[in-house]
Amino acid sequence: MNTYALILIILTASTIQATTGFGFAIMSIPFLLLLFDPRDAIQLNIILALIISLMMIYKIRHTVNVRTLKRLILGSLLGTLPGLLIFTMDARPLKVFISVLLMVSTCLLATKVRIKESDRKELLVGVCSGFLTTSIGMPGPPLMIYYAGTNLDKATIRSTTVAYFVFINLISILLQLFLYGSTPIVWEATLISIPFMLLGIILGQFVFVRLNQQHLQKIIYLLLLFTSIYLLLTTMIVP
Repeated sequence: MNTYALILIILTASTIQATTGFGFAIMSIPFLLLLFDPRDAIQLNIILALIISLMMIYKIRHTVNVRTLKRLILGSLLGTLPGLLIFTMDARPLKVFISVLLMVSTCLLATKVRIKESDRKELLVGVCSGFLTTSIGMPGPPLMIYYAGTNLDKATIRSTTVAYFVFINLISILLQLFLYGSTPIVWEATLISIPFMLLGIILGQFVFVRLNQQHLQKIIYLLLLFTSIYLLLTTMIVP
C-alpha cells in the first residue's frame, strides 16, 4: 500500500465532498483501484464516505429537503441488491464499467442537461444511486446529473445529498460485509485516512463559503474526464 498516494487521494476527495456534497467516491475510486484490489477499494471508499457524511451532517442538517430525502432512500432500497451482483465481477470489466460511467456522467454534466424535478425522477435517481453504491461504491453520478439540471440552491443540494449518503453507504457496507466479509488492509487504510479526511472537511468548508460555482464545476469536469480516461487506459494496457 502506497501510504502517501492514499493520503493525497483522501485529502483531495474529502475536500471536494465537503465543498459540494458530492465527489468523494467519484474522485477517490478511480485512484484507489490503482492501489488496491477492486473489492478492497470499493469497501474502503464506502466506509470512508460513510464517515465523512456522518462528520458533516449534524452541522448542515437544518437545510435537508426531507421529502426528497425520503424518495431517494425509497428508490435506493430497490437498487442495492441488484448492485451486489456487479460487486462480484472480475476486476477488469469492473474498472472499464467505472471509467465509462464517469465519462458519460461528465459529458452529461458538461452539456448542462436540464431535468425537471419530479417525485418519480427522484425515485429513479435513488434506484440508480443505490445500485451504483453496492456495485462500485459510487452513489454520486445520478444525483450530480439530476441536481445539475435543477434550480435548487447549493446548500439544500449539499445537505440533502450528504444525509442520503449516510443512509445508502451504511446499508451498502453492511450488506457487503455480511455477504462477502472484508480484509485487514481495508481497516488499516481506513485508520490512516481518517485524520486527512478531517483536514479535507475543514478545507472544504472554507472553500464552500467562498465558492465560485462555475469555476468549481469546470475543475470537477476536467478531473472527472482525466480520471475516467486514465483508468480506462491503465485497465486496457496493463495485463
